[in-house]
Amino acid sequence: MSVLQAPRYVLGEEELDHTEVECLAERAAELKMVPRAALWGWGSVRRTGRGLAELAIDSGTATLRAAGVDPAEVDALILCSTRFPGGPRTHGRFVERILTGTGLERAAFLGITLNRCTNLLVALDTAHALVAAGRHRRILVVTTDRIEDEKERMESFALFSDGAASCLVSAGTTAGTGLGAHYRIRSTAGAQEAAALDWSHEISADLAREANGRLLAPLDLALDQVDGLLHANLFLPLVTMKERQAGFTARQLYTANITRFGHCFAADPLINLADQERAGLLRDGGHYLAAVSVPGSRVAVLLQRDGG
Repeated sequence: MSVLQAPRYVLGEEELDHTEVECLAERAAELKMVPRAALWGWGSVRRTGRGLAELAIDSGTATLRAAGVDPAEVDALILCSTRFPGGPRTHGRFVERILTGTGLERAAFLGITLNRCTNLLVALDTAHALVAAGRHRRILVVTTDRIEDEKERMESFALFSDGAASCLVSAGTTAGTGLGAHYRIRSTAGAQEAAALDWSHEISADLAREANGRLLAPLDLALDQVDGLLHANLFLPLVTMKERQAGFTARQLYTANITRFGHCFAADPLINLADQERAGLLRDGGHYLAAVSVPGSRVAVLLQRDGG
């Protein structure tokens, strides 16, 4: 059994109202989006002047502190980003900064990037498999991203915030003793359609339903037994429509963070988990399904809260 604990995140230090986002009106007109903030869930976003490494270090160290785990006891780091900076000549120094900054100098490391905004869930799937196989006992999972060109802060599906999120995945017998709940990783699953992976395609509710079946059927669980969905913070009507088409009900969605700070790349499921945990919205024994779709792919991880 593997356990997820101490979900933590950091966001850009500068808060911007959506009206301050560069080129928002022009982009909305270009995308034929009616400029009604309440309809889309336009609220605030967070922008950073810091680099990806600094964001990753801040989040990762917060996770280790919350878990009550000595960095020397962490075997591996899985680092995710949609755009790792530079190339092979600079990647070593980039990883070294994060390993040193989190105190994981002797840990193995693995990078995940091609899965776009499902990067974090792919990393959790990988960490779960490595722990279950006995390859590692404790793995720090970190995702870190920021917008480099302010004109790209608004896309057809979301307003983007800069930030990082992290958690610890451990063998059940070696989970940290810090405050907060533990979440058993009950199952992981995915579904994809190679022909639809191009960015021009829409996200697919069919793939979400396929992933749901693969995730839940082996456990004899029905979708209505899932207490909540930890989804991506895309525009409100898009999240509502696609996830309802996938079979989820309105009570299973948590949309408050869409207006609070929009879409933080792959970090949204952990951000939503951390915020609901902090607000006391999660029940002991409850099942929470972290799932994200991008064109051509859906990745899902089922968690069960053990309490804390």
